[in-house]
Amino acid sequence: MAADARNLTGESFVAHSPGTGPAGAGRPSTARPKRTVPPPPPPPAPAGRTAAFAAPARVPLPNASGPREATTRLIAHGCWYPSADPTGTRVAFICDRGGVPQLWTGPVDGEAVHLLDDGPDPVTEVSWSPDGRWIAYTTAPGGGEHTRVLCVRPDGGDRHILAGAEPGSSAHLGCWAYDGSAVAVTVAVPTAVPGPETTAEAGAPGPGAADGRLPAHWQDRAGGTELLGPAPHTAPGPALPSPLLTVRTAAIGAPGGTAPAAGFGDGLSAYLVDPDGVDAPVLLAVEKDAATLRVCDLSRDGALALLRRGPRGRREAVVLRTADLETTCVMPVADGDPWIGGFSPRADTLWLRSDAHREFAVLLAAALDPDGRPRGWSVAASRENSGLELLRCARDGDSAVLAWNVRGVSELEVLETSAAGGPGPDAAGRADRDRAAAGRPGADTLPHRPVSLPHEVVTRITAAGPRPLLALSGSRRRPGIWWLPDGATPVRTPWSSRDEDAVPPGRPPVRPDPLRPTARDGLPLHGWYYRAPGRAPGEPAPCVIHLHGGPEDQERPVLDPLYHEILGRGVDVFAPDVRGSSGYGRSFVDADLGRGRFAAIDDVADCAAHAVLAGLADPARLAVMGRSYGGYLTYASLVWHPGLFRTGIAVCGMSDLTTFFEGTEPWIAQSAAHKYGHPERDRELLRELSPMSRVDALRAPVLAVHGEHDTNVPPGESEQFVRAARERGVTAELLTLPDEGHEFLRADNRRLFRRAAADWLQRRLGT
Repeated sequence: MAADARNLTGESFVAHSPGTGPAGAGRPSTARPKRTVPPPPPPPAPAGRTAAFAAPARVPLPNASGPREATTRLIAHGCWYPSADPTGTRVAFICDRGGVPQLWTGPVDGEAVHLLDDGPDPVTEVSWSPDGRWIAYTTAPGGGEHTRVLCVRPDGGDRHILAGAEPGSSAHLGCWAYDGSAVAVTVAVPTAVPGPETTAEAGAPGPGAADGRLPAHWQDRAGGTELLGPAPHTAPGPALPSPLLTVRTAAIGAPGGTAPAAGFGDGLSAYLVDPDGVDAPVLLAVEKDAATLRVCDLSRDGALALLRRGPRGRREAVVLRTADLETTCVMPVADGDPWIGGFSPRADTLWLRSDAHREFAVLLAAALDPDGRPRGWSVAASRENSGLELLRCARDGDSAVLAWNVRGVSELEVLETSAAGGPGPDAAGRADRDRAAAGRPGADTLPHRPVSLPHEVVTRITAAGPRPLLALSGSRRRPGIWWLPDGATPVRTPWSSRDEDAVPPGRPPVRPDPLRPTARDGLPLHGWYYRAPGRAPGEPAPCVIHLHGGPEDQERPVLDPLYHEILGRGVDVFAPDVRGSSGYGRSFVDADLGRGRFAAIDDVADCAAHAVLAGLADPARLAVMGRSYGGYLTYASLVWHPGLFRTGIAVCGMSDLTTFFEGTEPWIAQSAAHKYGHPERDRELLRELSPMSRVDALRAPVLAVHGEHDTNVPPGESEQFVRAARERGVTAELLTLPDEGHEFLRADNRRLFRRAAADWLQRRLGT
């Protein structure tokens, strides 16, 4: 979790007024001969098919071979997003000890680590190839929202851009083929460039993709492409009950449930790319006006692909037969971690993390026929009132590691999936019949053992040979990487961040206490309260209500350097989950849709009142603060409840939902239409929900903070609110952070932001 892994020291405050900020050891790569003849231009798309929007182009980069050291060593740093080599002895991971998240490698049980890419662009995802020859990773050039996929040898050589180098495009990392011959990438290009009916760009899919002569290991498994249109969901059947949700929801956005909203969204093309650059990219699937498209798994023989698609709140798993690109299965899946499941080694069982027809996500199993169609579904693991958050199936198919979200805290267990009835094609069906005969929930049918965790939250699980690797975060330590040598007792990697690295000496981190407010309409809420050190138990303290983004993110009890900075100034932090947050069931997530968002704004006030009535917060010294959607809620709380908060800090927040839709990334708009309202059909609702429509009610000073390259929520959202506040005589400042996007990833900018926010609160709350 990159947001939980930054240095803790601070720097001075610099603010910009609107318009015055900064300007916007594997086999040799020569094992196969390189193609020297340029590929022929691609033919027109077959009748009834949709052509690719763009194809990835290989761009060589300077080598990063040999041991490297970070130019800056931070006292406090974190390590996260591990991916192991085939033997499970070495790990590639992300670490920010050099001031920005970068690609590193190290042994699981040794000390020496090496920096593989010392470039300035933050690294966001990492994946080591199954044959051990390559490490694929994703970077965000300039710290912005557009990403590209790169490959590098484990020794740092032959580094190159695999996809996303084309102007205006973005690329996202998918899974590897099991023999390591190809890695899946998704390329995103605005649908207007080059347009839904144009063919892929010349010079990309050459021999193999254009003339039917595919690499031998993909022969007859791709060729033409088709739009993955909306398909009917698999019928629930007796093992998938469909309980009525307990909160009424409003269908906002695209009609027809799973169909994408037309008119905005990126053109997404999923490819299989040869990291050696010998064979041309093979096109798997195309969607236009799409929010997401990721290749999550490929069967061992390459005959089936598992894709995840759809906007927030309406994610789907799609099983695609690669020989004819026929969709064999569509099933709703849960939001959150994009790695939604996988195939068994023989591809006779599909495992999915899904909340289809239920409140909380469970582990679903489907027995597949030889064509990839499900014979039946069963619930392999479930829990009452908590959802399956992370799932990682072992490569041998004998087990799976599950992480459950229990009110923000992770609980881990290892499930023996081989006990589902063996590897036969009816394994899942037999397990379901056994479960039904016994009258027990699915979680009781398969042997499972709990894993005791040293810290509160698991952020990633990955296979490392015969043992899993875990990325852990906690309220009193930095993110670190652990492994399970016996499958039950986590052991910290020697190079991972240690407890003493968490903060500078003298002030230990604060462990939060859970609070459970009740909204004015009776809906139970949840949050974490951080008490500033030195405060007497019965003494009301100045307090800032901090609101997460999403809106379907969730507050987790992990060390946040921002909270640590604020607490050091004598200000308490209450971080609640208002309606719309994840972790409490689908009804809770959907409770803010449509006009329900007005109730979410009231939830902020109700959480503040709860902290006051509990004797924790001083009612005369309250502030509100949040980022992204939390920034929107900050603006909204200041104008809907103008007498409640003394000040506010909005970070990358939307101030006007109409201008937000006009300026945001197409794929963001695609998802946001479901959450907030369609920019045309629900225009009046969006106006009513926009803080700018009530800015005349603003009374409290406000600090707005934004990254100059933010294309998720454009900087103009902060600029217009600050400008309007100043025109009405209200104190307002804007801090623009250079070389940052929607997430602040550079250590110096994060220090600046934390110091500026804490200074602002200290002055305004009179601590």
